[in-house]
Amino acid sequence: MLAELSIQLTKPQVWLGLALSALAAYAIYRFGRTLLRALEPHVPASLRPALKWIWLLLVTVSWLAVATFVAYLPSVPVLFELGREITSGFRHTAGQLLVVLALVLIAWNLVGALTGRIVPDEEFNRRTVRVQTLKGVVESTLRVVVVVIGLIAALQALGVNATSLLAGVSVLGLAVGFGAQSLIKDVFNGFFILLEDQYGVGDVITVNTGLITGTVERVNLRVTAMRALDGTVHIVPNGQILTVSVSSKDWSRVVATVDVTYNANIDDALRVLEAVSTELYEAEEWKGFFLEAPEIQGVTRLAPDGVTLRALFKVQPKSQYAIGREFNRRIKIAMDEANIEIPFPQRSLNFGGAPIEIKLTREDLRGDARTAQDRTHAPVKPAETRDPEEGEGMNS
Repeated sequence: MLAELSIQLTKPQVWLGLALSALAAYAIYRFGRTLLRALEPHVPASLRPALKWIWLLLVTVSWLAVATFVAYLPSVPVLFELGREITSGFRHTAGQLLVVLALVLIAWNLVGALTGRIVPDEEFNRRTVRVQTLKGVVESTLRVVVVVIGLIAALQALGVNATSLLAGVSVLGLAVGFGAQSLIKDVFNGFFILLEDQYGVGDVITVNTGLITGTVERVNLRVTAMRALDGTVHIVPNGQILTVSVSSKDWSRVVATVDVTYNANIDDALRVLEAVSTELYEAEEWKGFFLEAPEIQGVTRLAPDGVTLRALFKVQPKSQYAIGREFNRRIKIAMDEANIEIPFPQRSLNFGGAPIEIKLTREDLRGDARTAQDRTHAPVKPAETRDPEEGEGMNS
């Protein structure tokens, strides 16, 4: 037997047959394990390990028999005859369908396993966004290809001429295509969104000039799924996306504004704004988010109720929300310490002759408590979740 085996193993077609039979055996084994897992709720727990071992033994013996027949070793009569019968059975329709189904199952799981090994960086950056986005698109595309190829192979096993069928389907698809122009538009728009890296999974975007805002959870060739701050998921066909505003691409900006009353010393207020901005920029906890030193723009607006001061912070994408909240906390404490008043509503009412001024005031019952606040250490770390757009998350 060993002499026969050594002679047969010198033939390339024997190695090819052994490899194909091993692949088919593994596919059938995995298919059987999937069926056993589906039947586990209906099988006593004590029988489950025995069924797994029986199935493994059955597949192993069957493959050894087929391998003996493929290698043409008639000196092993039992396995040789069994391999002949198994091979003959798999040449029929039922056997071919079983192999095709098992191979499709293996390919389906293999696609998921391979794409699952593509692990992006935990840090939010453009590489992470592209990897997460392309991962979902590639996985869905490959699975569609697997299903189509499996369907064609199954039709061939059933004796259907797949070539003629595909030609007929192509003509039908061309006719349907004229009535599915919106779908074709969605696919083309989705292709260019992915090709140009306009946005991806994890980006914060606003679609069609503020109609919909959210964090992108899923992008494929047809639709974009976004989750709003209140948890609502918006699914938008790519063909309906005319303009996209991306708040998290490459870098972001904090527009740090504070209003002071007209009675306040503007120069002192500007000094406080500059001090708080520099303090936040140099803080150990926050300096890693800054890309540039703060820009103090000065007085930007003379509003009816006060004067608006503004500074700009260029920061890492998606960090603008937490930095903006921390700035608001620190500037409030700093303005209190400098005795610079942040405006509250004031109105003048005219009753006939001389105007009567009515000022809304609030009594300060805290004494000097506000001067004892620690500006550099927040009692609660600001959340990194984004701020809602105007009107977003409001119940009608």
